[in-house]
Formats: sequence, C-alpha cells, structure tokens
Amino acid sequence: MTDVTPLEEIRRKLALAVGENAVFDGWSMAAVDAAADQLGVDKAQARLAMPKSQAGLVDLYIQAVDHALEAHFTPERIAALRIRDRIRALVWTRLEIMGPAREAVRRAIAILAMPQNLLLATRVTWRTTDLMWRLAGDTSTDFNHYTKRLTLGGVYASTLLTWLDDQTEGWSDTSAFLDRRIDNVMKIEKVKAEWRGSSDRRISVSRFLGRLRYPPR
Repeated sequence: MTDVTPLEEIRRKLALAVGENAVFDGWSMAAVDAAADQLGVDKAQARLAMPKSQAGLVDLYIQAVDHALEAHFTPERIAALRIRDRIRALVWTRLEIMGPAREAVRRAIAILAMPQNLLLATRVTWRTTDLMWRLAGDTSTDFNHYTKRLTLGGVYASTLLTWLDDQTEGWSDTSAFLDRRIDNVMKIEKVKAEWRGSSDRRISVSRFLGRLRYPPR
C-alpha cells in the first residue's frame, strides 16, 4: 500500500470543504483558507498542499467526490442492487455529495469548459464514469467497456446540468429526468444484448461485410 504524505493527507482532508467554501469565495486560495479554518488546519500548510490554479482545485474536489462515492458504495451495499438501480444510486449519491457545493460546481463546469482545460475536463469525466461503472460491477474489457462509459458520461452530464437549475423540493425534477435517461439507456442495452445473442444476425452481418470486401463476380 502506498504511503500517504502529510501534504496528501491535508489535500484529502480539505478537498470537499474547499468546494463548499468556493460557493462564497470562488475556486481560490480564499476558499482554501476558509476550509483550513473550518477543519483546524494550518493555513500555511493548506496553501502549500493545495493546487494553485482554479482548474487544479476543481480537479482535486472532483477526486474527493470520487473517493466519497467509493467509500459509500461498499461491495455489500452495491451487491444488493440490480444493475439499473446501481447506476441510478451512483449518479444520485454523487449529486447528494456535491449538494453543499452546488453553486461552486456550476462555476467549476465553466472553468473546465475553458479551452485550456478541455483535456482535463475529458480526463475528469472519463475517470468519474469509469469509477461508477467499476463500482457497479462492470468488468468488460472489449469495445463495450468504452461505449458504456461514453453513454454514462452523457447521462451524468445532462443530469448534472438539470440538477444545477432544479429548484424543486428534493430535486424531484432531476430525479424524474435521471429515471427517464436511465430507462432509455437500459432499452438500448437490451437491444444490444439481443443483437449480440443472435448468431443469425452476426452471421448475416459478417456475410454482408465480406461481400463488401469481396464482391461476387
């Protein structure tokens, strides 16, 4: 097991609190100072430990949300759920973790949308969707591995945007939106599974592709 350095311990301790204070102070050292005061960490050490850029602070916050999600969904907890319910619970719990920092999350999205941060945004999104699928029990290594993560990325991104503007009690509009999106994905996955399960279809497609490559004379 890799040893955790003192500075890494401080980063992990402060990351979520920095996001919550970014609601008032933006993604800045002021938010770092406020989080340090809140949790009893020396400000000088906190400033030394934390990233200096806005994008770095956002990235660290998202990593902390990932860690909190992973800590919440133990193997025993996730095993009791169907696959659809696992994905829904993972997305919804992620929103709940970010709830205290919702306005800061809105600013974080704007920061990640800047041209210089697009590569980071792509990496962060992939890391998050990969974690959720792994927590859900996915072990695929073929092309399906990538399509699942791309699909979940679309569901999560659209749900996140809906959540940011949701003023309903208990985020009921977001909840209904998420259910609809997951239902659509499950229908697509069912069709894909039925297609993969049909040897007749696979043979016919193979023959068709073969004819394209080697047309009859």
